[in-house]
Amino acid sequence: MAKDLLLEIGLEEVPARFVRAAIDQLKDKTEKWLGESRLTYAEVRAYATPRRLAVIVAGLAEKQADVSEEVKGPARRIAKDADGQWTKAALGFARSQGAEPEALFFKELGGVEYVYANKSSIGVETASLLPEALPALVTSLTFPKNMRWGAYELRYVRPIRWLAALYGSDVVPFEITGVASGNITRGHRFLGTDATIAEPSQYVEKLREQNVIADIEERKEAILAGINKLAEARDWTIAVKDDLLEEVLFLVETPTVLTGSFDPSFLNIPQEVLITSMREHQRYFPVLDKAGKLQPFFVTVRNGDARSIEVVAKGNEKVLRARLSDAKFFYEEDQKGRIPDFLAKLENIVYHEELGTVGDKVRRIVAVATKLARKLNADEAVQANVARTAELCKFDLVTQMVYEFPELQGIMGEDYALKAGENPEVAKAINEHYSPRNAGDTPPASLVGALVGIADKIDTIAGCFSIGIVPTGSQDPYALRRQAAGVVSTILAHGLELTLPELFRLALEVHAEARPLKREAYDVEKDLGEFFALRIKNVLAEQQIRYDVVDAVLSAGSGDVGRAILRAKALQAETAEGRAEKFQPTVEAFNRVSNLAAKAGESRQVDVKLFENAAEGALYEAWQRAHGEYVLAFAEAKLAEGLASLAALTGPISAFFEAVMVMAEDEAIRSNRLSLLALIADDVKSFADFSKWVG
Repeated sequence: MAKDLLLEIGLEEVPARFVRAAIDQLKDKTEKWLGESRLTYAEVRAYATPRRLAVIVAGLAEKQADVSEEVKGPARRIAKDADGQWTKAALGFARSQGAEPEALFFKELGGVEYVYANKSSIGVETASLLPEALPALVTSLTFPKNMRWGAYELRYVRPIRWLAALYGSDVVPFEITGVASGNITRGHRFLGTDATIAEPSQYVEKLREQNVIADIEERKEAILAGINKLAEARDWTIAVKDDLLEEVLFLVETPTVLTGSFDPSFLNIPQEVLITSMREHQRYFPVLDKAGKLQPFFVTVRNGDARSIEVVAKGNEKVLRARLSDAKFFYEEDQKGRIPDFLAKLENIVYHEELGTVGDKVRRIVAVATKLARKLNADEAVQANVARTAELCKFDLVTQMVYEFPELQGIMGEDYALKAGENPEVAKAINEHYSPRNAGDTPPASLVGALVGIADKIDTIAGCFSIGIVPTGSQDPYALRRQAAGVVSTILAHGLELTLPELFRLALEVHAEARPLKREAYDVEKDLGEFFALRIKNVLAEQQIRYDVVDAVLSAGSGDVGRAILRAKALQAETAEGRAEKFQPTVEAFNRVSNLAAKAGESRQVDVKLFENAAEGALYEAWQRAHGEYVLAFAEAKLAEGLASLAALTGPISAFFEAVMVMAEDEAIRSNRLSLLALIADDVKSFADFSKWVG
């Protein structure tokens, strides 16, 4: 008979940003352990609040499943010696499987006989596994930051204060940092008390009685319902950002939505400043009118019930008033400064000890951005705006407002630039050049913002790579992956005729003009190419391009980002149902050509006088026609048409191989045929490595 299992880890309040990853981790590790332990179950349900992480395994079997399987050992030639006796290898295999030598037997696999043993394992009682498994689960969790408490060696996100562990109605006994497991959970810190759980199925309701909504989705729906009810009653638009909602979700156990107001005079400050102050410092949701204009109200969520809610609202208003007063002061103080004065201060801020000051970085951005604008044949107005934007793009970093609210960089730059009388396009691009700021953000809308943004990001990436700062594993302190993804998405969004190798060389040349490179430029460019290829691979994966298509296309090069994407899409179309089978002969023809062409060396000279068979001439003429069409299609970024031109060679290639022996005895004829195949292979390989296509 199956029973439910409950494991609850009671903690001091965990930072909200850690909770989601922690509960996902606990659920995943629980499911993995159940699978490895051969324990069947109905489902694993996860629960989390700021003070607890919990899982309930519903319908957990009382015993492991019995196992009986055939295990393969060494081949017969290794398992028995010349006299037909078991070798040490066979005897060792038998011991490892708990089998007697006489129980071993042979079976054929792939034309080879192997020795086998029957391995049987009787399942043990689940209850006997849990006392060791559950504490291991608890202590195996990892967190971005840990702490120690008391004299205990365990490093954990926060001190463990209680542990609830039940299998059916029985407590699973274990102890961690002096805390013994039991059947008692704790309610809301102020509105609840301890509660005894008779069995896991009571867990959620017992906590509800103690003013804790343990179910994550239920708590989220309660918050949204409260916000929506308030918005409908007041005819408001309440701006709910997912990341703030997620944070609030793990700040409360019993959510109650409330509203407050602030002095309308604060609305003279740019609303981005007010919204940032409310969201980042106070975890408030801003209130907008139908036109998206900020109103002098806010919405927040209390960790408690509705008692004395007016007092709570007044307290929040008082705190917000102080925050907004600070923001107003910083904003007004910044107005007293001049852009040239701000730029001068950049010379005193170290960007990186090996890469100079922020002022040095700005000069590199100016150099790269202006060269990009010229290379792309931008008109004079765009070139002028690019140069000015690049010069001003970082001036707001030394303002008091950005010092207080770093997330307003660019936003304040735009506002202050407009107030200083700068060209509106330049002001807008100062803000845009930071985009995309995160994975869900969009690239700069203007060409000016796009070029300065690319220059800024590639300067950072190339500079870091040039001094040996290369992301490894999960370590990426300078967010180089995000910035590389931003470069790729910006190039694609604007359809820029700009290859990555050109961009790398340009950035490294500008760095080299300022200081000697610590690494050879060739090595840096090679590392940059591999680094960006992974970003393009991610873009293709997000677009649901098949893995083998991605590998095939990227093996042919990813320097031209736009065309790499188009090549992948064109090849992906051939994997569609009904088309893959028809395309298979083309792939086989391409691969056969490429395999033989590898023997041609550097030769690409074809002499029609050496043709001995009509199939040779027919293939050469077909290639000349296809090559011209392919080059034109590639230049016009019509890669589906380019692939179709190459695919038209399938028939002539097949006829060629049927009619001639490529590796003829006559060296001149053999070389001529290999050169012909090499010409075809060059075009094919510039599109994709078709040996990686699985059909």
